[in-house]
Amino acid sequence: MTNFDVIVIGSGPGGYVAAIKAAQLGMKTAVVERAELGGICLNWGCIPTKALMKSAQVFRYLQHAADYGVAVNGEVKPDFAAMVARSRAVAENMSKGIQFLFKKNNIEVIAGHGKVLPGKIVEVENADGEKTQYTANHIILATGARSRVLPNLPQDGKKIIGYRQALTLPQQPESMVVVGSGAIGSELAFFYNSLGTKVTIIELLPNILPVEDEEISKQVDRAFRKQGMKVMTEASVESVDTTGDKCKVHVKDKRGNMLEIEADVVLSAVGVQTNIENLGLEETNIAVERGKVVVDDFYRTNVEGVYAIGDIVHGPALAHVASREAIVCVEKLAGHNPQPIHYDNIPGCTYTTPEVASVGLSEKKAIESGHNVKVGKFPYTASGKATAAGSRDGMVKVVVDADNGKLLGCHFVGDNVTEMIAEAVIIRQNDITAEQVLEAVHPHPTMSEAVMEAVEAAISQAIHL
Repeated sequence: MTNFDVIVIGSGPGGYVAAIKAAQLGMKTAVVERAELGGICLNWGCIPTKALMKSAQVFRYLQHAADYGVAVNGEVKPDFAAMVARSRAVAENMSKGIQFLFKKNNIEVIAGHGKVLPGKIVEVENADGEKTQYTANHIILATGARSRVLPNLPQDGKKIIGYRQALTLPQQPESMVVVGSGAIGSELAFFYNSLGTKVTIIELLPNILPVEDEEISKQVDRAFRKQGMKVMTEASVESVDTTGDKCKVHVKDKRGNMLEIEADVVLSAVGVQTNIENLGLEETNIAVERGKVVVDDFYRTNVEGVYAIGDIVHGPALAHVASREAIVCVEKLAGHNPQPIHYDNIPGCTYTTPEVASVGLSEKKAIESGHNVKVGKFPYTASGKATAAGSRDGMVKVVVDADNGKLLGCHFVGDNVTEMIAEAVIIRQNDITAEQVLEAVHPHPTMSEAVMEAVEAAISQAIHL
């Protein structure tokens, strides 16, 4: 059997980063992948959805070109097939980039389904059913997750679909019900609504984007309704009848009333489930708890020489989390001394219009945790750059510990906020106080100076409010 220093099963943002890092540290490395290089994020998640978001945003800009003094002659209409084709081309191009990086770093790619066997063996079954075994000093599991399927929402890939099918529908539906309003559901709802699809969002919890600060969620809710979406919170889908031409979605609203909503397509966006089946966990006695592989701070499982990262372990199921876990994991097994990840300082982003980005505690959770808080807000209506850009629907909100001046949480909504959140992450990572934030000169006019302005407001030093 061929022996490697490191074998990584899975090539998503956790797997491919782990492989490249291992190779850079001088280890003979292989990656086992049964589908496209780059995993779900690159091929069916983060990247292609952002390409679709951009197409929708360009279309929206053209619809409002006159607001910017630009005359557009003729009808402006979306080309759904062309948008989907562009999205797929972007994903394919990025996947080729992973191929280039693997070749550059002398990483061997083994096509097929990987499985761990006792004795640090990886068995790979290719498309023809042939099985080959390899050995490794270190095996990293990075198999990711897939769309979660609910019993009352069985996905058939045509009428009841997951996010993957939503990226490649053969034609734009006239109507769609989106079940779940997390990042995936909200982004795809925004995309289809922008093109003219009649969209209804069904959310079980009291607010859409339920992990966000309540004030931010409500602002997005207002924006979605203004854009023409129907938003139903504290509502549940009881069943879907797909026997006719259209789906008949039976929904229980917040008052307990049963409603029937007709739609061409139902998108189930109720989260993800881990890909841990047929991975060899049972054969090797690797510990699993609540559908996640149990690991320590450096992603070591209970079986010596086997590690797990990304969506299949504890923590947020986010690409940037998986990538950082990969680096920490590989550096540790290589004998370095990386610092464990601070999971309370992980940024989250949603790429709708308006965008949403946040890190740390919401105002409500900060108070519930016993902190004495000061809250500062700076609306985009007071921002010169936002006003000039015609993007006044937004806000930066900071939650500051009144006792020590540290930022407990930062919550942004509006254009470009996903590009701004990194400042808040660095502020919190380094325990920078509100006063120290104000000592750093922020450029004007920019959207990002709203962070400074919100901090000023939190400590009663606001100039422009």
